[in-house]
Amino acid sequence: MAIANLQEKLLFYTQQKSAISMKLSDVQMKQLSASKQSATAQQEYNAKLSALYYDENYGYGTDEYSQLLLELQNDHEFELANINSWESQLDIEKENLETQLNEIQSYENTWQKLLLTAIKADFVYGGISGGK
Repeated sequence: MAIANLQEKLLFYTQQKSAISMKLSDVQMKQLSASKQSATAQQEYNAKLSALYYDENYGYGTDEYSQLLLELQNDHEFELANINSWESQLDIEKENLETQLNEIQSYENTWQKLLLTAIKADFVYGGISGGK
Protein backbone atom coordinates (compact mmCIF):
# COMPACT_ATOMS: atom_id res chain seq x y z
CA MET A 1 0.00 0.00 0.00
CA ALA A 2 2.87 2.37 0.77
CA ILE A 3 4.20 1.93 -2.75
CA ALA A 4 0.85 2.92 -4.23
CA ASN A 5 0.78 6.06 -2.07
CA LEU A 6 4.29 7.00 -3.17
CA GLN A 7 3.41 6.42 -6.82
CA GLU A 8 0.31 8.57 -6.42
CA LYS A 9 2.44 11.36 -4.95
CA LEU A 10 4.85 11.09 -7.90
CA LEU A 11 1.95 11.34 -10.34
CA PHE A 12 0.76 14.45 -8.51
CA TYR A 13 4.20 16.03 -8.94
CA THR A 14 4.22 15.11 -12.61
CA GLN A 15 0.86 16.83 -13.01
CA GLN A 16 2.14 19.92 -11.20
CA LYS A 17 5.27 20.06 -13.34
CA SER A 18 3.15 19.83 -16.47
CA ALA A 19 0.89 22.69 -15.36
CA ILE A 20 3.84 24.91 -14.46
CA SER A 21 5.59 24.07 -17.72
CA MET A 22 2.51 25.21 -19.62
CA LYS A 23 2.46 28.49 -17.69
CA LEU A 24 6.18 28.91 -18.31
CA SER A 25 5.67 28.36 -22.02
CA ASP A 26 2.91 30.98 -22.03
CA VAL A 27 5.19 33.49 -20.29
CA GLN A 28 7.96 32.83 -22.80
CA MET A 29 5.54 33.45 -25.68
CA LYS A 30 4.51 36.72 -24.04
CA GLN A 31 8.18 37.66 -23.75
CA LEU A 32 8.60 37.08 -27.48
CA SER A 33 5.55 39.22 -28.10
CA ALA A 34 6.97 42.00 -25.93
CA SER A 35 10.27 41.88 -27.83
CA LYS A 36 8.44 42.05 -31.13
CA GLN A 37 6.31 44.93 -29.87
CA SER A 38 9.44 46.79 -28.78
CA ALA A 39 11.11 46.31 -32.16
CA THR A 40 7.95 47.41 -33.97
CA ALA A 41 7.68 50.51 -31.80
CA GLN A 42 11.29 51.40 -32.59
CA GLN A 43 10.70 50.99 -36.33
CA GLU A 44 7.59 53.17 -36.18
CA TYR A 45 9.47 55.80 -34.17
CA ASN A 46 12.29 55.86 -36.72
CA ALA A 47 9.79 56.25 -39.56
CA LYS A 48 8.05 59.11 -37.74
CA LEU A 49 11.38 60.82 -37.09
CA SER A 50 12.27 60.59 -40.73
CA ALA A 51 8.86 61.84 -41.83
CA LEU A 52 9.03 64.76 -39.41
CA TYR A 53 12.55 65.70 -40.50
CA TYR A 54 11.54 65.89 -44.16
CA ASP A 55 8.05 67.36 -43.63
CA GLU A 56 7.67 70.50 -45.75
CA ASN A 57 5.53 72.36 -43.21
CA TYR A 58 7.00 71.24 -39.88
CA GLY A 59 10.34 69.64 -40.83
CA TYR A 60 13.88 70.46 -39.89
CA GLY A 61 14.57 74.16 -39.84
CA THR A 62 11.04 75.27 -38.94
CA ASP A 63 9.99 76.80 -35.63
CA GLU A 64 7.66 73.90 -34.81
CA TYR A 65 10.23 71.18 -35.47
CA SER A 66 11.80 71.21 -31.99
CA GLN A 67 8.43 71.05 -30.24
CA LEU A 68 7.14 68.24 -32.46
CA LEU A 69 10.41 66.35 -32.06
CA LEU A 70 10.17 66.62 -28.28
CA GLU A 71 6.58 65.35 -28.30
CA LEU A 72 7.55 62.45 -30.53
CA GLN A 73 10.46 61.52 -28.27
CA ASN A 74 8.30 61.71 -25.13
CA ASP A 75 5.62 59.51 -26.67
CA HIS A 76 8.23 56.97 -27.74
CA GLU A 77 9.90 56.93 -24.31
CA PHE A 78 6.52 56.42 -22.64
CA GLU A 79 5.67 53.54 -24.97
CA LEU A 80 9.05 51.89 -24.40
CA ALA A 81 8.73 52.35 -20.64
CA ASN A 82 5.40 50.49 -20.72
CA ILE A 83 6.87 47.66 -22.78
CA ASN A 84 9.94 47.45 -20.51
CA SER A 85 7.69 47.33 -17.46
CA TRP A 86 5.71 44.49 -19.01
CA GLU A 87 8.93 42.64 -19.85
CA SER A 88 10.13 43.06 -16.27
CA GLN A 89 6.89 41.61 -14.93
CA LEU A 90 7.23 38.68 -17.32
CA ASP A 91 10.82 38.10 -16.20
CA ILE A 92 9.72 37.99 -12.57
CA GLU A 93 6.87 35.63 -13.40
CA LYS A 94 9.26 33.40 -15.35
CA GLU A 95 11.72 33.28 -12.46
CA ASN A 96 8.93 32.39 -10.04
CA LEU A 97 7.71 29.57 -12.26
CA GLU A 98 11.22 28.23 -12.75
CA THR A 99 11.71 28.27 -8.97
CA GLN A 100 8.46 26.36 -8.48
CA LEU A 101 9.50 23.87 -11.13
CA ASN A 102 12.87 23.31 -9.45
CA GLU A 103 11.21 22.90 -6.06
CA ILE A 104 8.77 20.32 -7.39
CA GLN A 105 11.64 18.52 -9.11
CA SER A 106 13.50 18.24 -5.80
CA TYR A 107 10.34 16.98 -4.04
CA GLU A 108 9.85 14.47 -6.84
CA ASN A 109 13.43 13.24 -6.48
CA THR A 110 12.92 12.76 -2.75
CA TRP A 111 9.73 10.78 -3.28
CA GLN A 112 11.40 8.67 -5.96
CA LYS A 113 14.12 7.74 -3.47
CA LEU A 114 11.45 6.84 -0.90
CA LEU A 115 9.70 4.69 -3.48
CA LEU A 116 12.94 2.92 -4.34
CA THR A 117 13.62 2.31 -0.65
CA ALA A 118 10.09 0.96 -0.15
CA ILE A 119 10.43 -1.38 -3.14
CA LYS A 120 13.78 -2.65 -1.87
CA ALA A 121 12.33 -3.19 1.61
CA ASP A 122 9.36 -5.10 0.20
CA PHE A 123 11.65 -7.21 -1.96
CA VAL A 124 13.97 -8.05 0.94
CA TYR A 125 11.02 -8.79 3.23
CA GLY A 126 9.42 -11.02 0.60
CA GLY A 127 12.71 -12.77 -0.11
CA ILE A 128 13.37 -13.52 3.57
CA SER A 129 9.90 -14.82 4.29
CA GLY A 130 9.85 -16.87 1.11
CA GLY A 131 13.04 -18.71 2.07
CA LYS A 132 11.78 -20.03 5.45
